[in-house]
Amino acid sequence: VDAPPVGTPVVMAGGGLAELVAVPAGSVHPYPAEALDPARAAAIPINYGTAWYALFERAHLAAGEWLLVTGAGGGTGTAAIQLARSVGARIVAVVGGTAKAELVESLGVDAVIDHHRTPEWVEAVRDLTGGGVDVAFDPVGGDTFTQVRRSMGWGGRALVIGFVAGIPQIPANHVLLKNYSVVGVHWGASLMRDPASLGRQLEAVFALARDGVVDPPLYPPVPFEEASRALQDLAERRVWGKAVVTVT
Repeated sequence: VDAPPVGTPVVMAGGGLAELVAVPAGSVHPYPAEALDPARAAAIPINYGTAWYALFERAHLAAGEWLLVTGAGGGTGTAAIQLARSVGARIVAVVGGTAKAELVESLGVDAVIDHHRTPEWVEAVRDLTGGGVDVAFDPVGGDTFTQVRRSMGWGGRALVIGFVAGIPQIPANHVLLKNYSVVGVHWGASLMRDPASLGRQLEAVFALARDGVVDPPLYPPVPFEEASRALQDLAERRVWGKAVVTVT
């Protein structure tokens, strides 16, 4: 693999919290510096790669479909919102707290549900969407996934992105009766099987960045010397958008 010329701004998927890294030439990808500063470029690979793979390669999200995003104020959630809007999907975002609700509203979602105020939100989703969603993007898991599956419309696709709140139990009879699919999303493993797919995904996302469609929301970046503060904020769920550590 030919390495980019010295001085080319690049991103990579993986690694981090290091001042210097040595990686294979094929692991780095030039980004459009005219559209993204280094901090926003760093927010692209994992979050937008995961969301792209989930929405377009696993769920085949289409214009006009209803998408439910849980954990919508986080890094993958905001990425999913921006990518879904790029194809004309309609979006219901579930968040926790006023700051995250205001963030996703600014991203142009069709409806926001704050689970701090509305802990049981299935009926609200059904009412908003006319019976249930076509696609659900769930990085939360646990009891949240129980509400996700109850929010599915006929023939929908429930994307399992992660389960930070616990591994959910999925009753097979419910999947059958509502005729929806539960779709696993293991983006990292997919790259091991098709390494070239990362380049294709990033090029598509960078094209949207050039058009002004993709613009990663950033939690206030912290300097490398204070990286532990960013990790603590993540652990305490204070972070909205993407947490970035800067190295000078």
